[in-house]
Amino acid sequence: MNFFEKTSPQGETINIAYEDYGQGQPVVLIHGWPLSQRMWEYQRFPLVEAGYRVISYDRRGFGDSSKPWNGYDYDSLTSDLKDLLDHLDLQNVVLVGFSMGGGEVARYFKNYGGERIAKAVLISAVTPFMARTDDNPNGVKQEVFDEIMQGLKEDRLGFLEDFGKQFFGVNMLSKPISQASMNFYLTLEGLASPRATRKCAKAFAQTDFRHDVQQINVPTLIVHGSSDKTVPIETSGDQAAKLIPDNHYRVFEGAPHGLFFTHKTELNNALMEFLGHPVASTSASRVDEPSSAIQI
Repeated sequence: MNFFEKTSPQGETINIAYEDYGQGQPVVLIHGWPLSQRMWEYQRFPLVEAGYRVISYDRRGFGDSSKPWNGYDYDSLTSDLKDLLDHLDLQNVVLVGFSMGGGEVARYFKNYGGERIAKAVLISAVTPFMARTDDNPNGVKQEVFDEIMQGLKEDRLGFLEDFGKQFFGVNMLSKPISQASMNFYLTLEGLASPRATRKCAKAFAQTDFRHDVQQINVPTLIVHGSSDKTVPIETSGDQAAKLIPDNHYRVFEGAPHGLFFTHKTELNNALMEFLGHPVASTSASRVDEPSSAIQI
């Protein structure tokens, strides 16, 4: 495990943990809530073996990174991403954001203008705006977010255990996730800072990325599951595809939110195609047209 150190505006020392494997074009993996970079196990190996340099990191408050009391707004979180890219002096980067991590991808373009970035990938992402408002009728009702916050306050691990069943589509898939894997992901969630878990939930629920995604000025792959009950496709993927200028939109039919595990082969093939790496011909590896949804 590697670390780089930064100082917050409040003078706190924050250490960001990251892993850096392989050589070639850099692919930076940004994990979802409330996990850590270890969620990328099934993507890291194929990407490194295909000839890419793969960097993943723990968002502040999660995994092995520092767990400060404050700094869980998207501007602060995205500054950590920028500092990582600067620390490693990465160029021609592919940014890959899962779920909450899609917010950092979008905010990076708003705050830093796409500096260093060649391509972007949004997987089950919370972009462009999760909350239901008068001008965002496809958003999620506030009571859903209220239930999340209440669950985290009353019994964080109990709530996260139940949340994981929806996250991975338990009882929905013909080949369900194993209990051992469910236990592993729950452990990652449990080790996160309780404060960070709550504050980040508030951040992804309330942050409006509609302007941010329109600033994405590189080719972008959007991947979403049609059966995502955590970040509904109507709220996110469908809307992002309307706003991002140069996008390839791929819908995984029947996939839940946690498709990085449940549909790992399909996802890895889609990533390889988008990166320009040849893959074996499968039903999940068709080339799609920009801004068109392909059912997989």
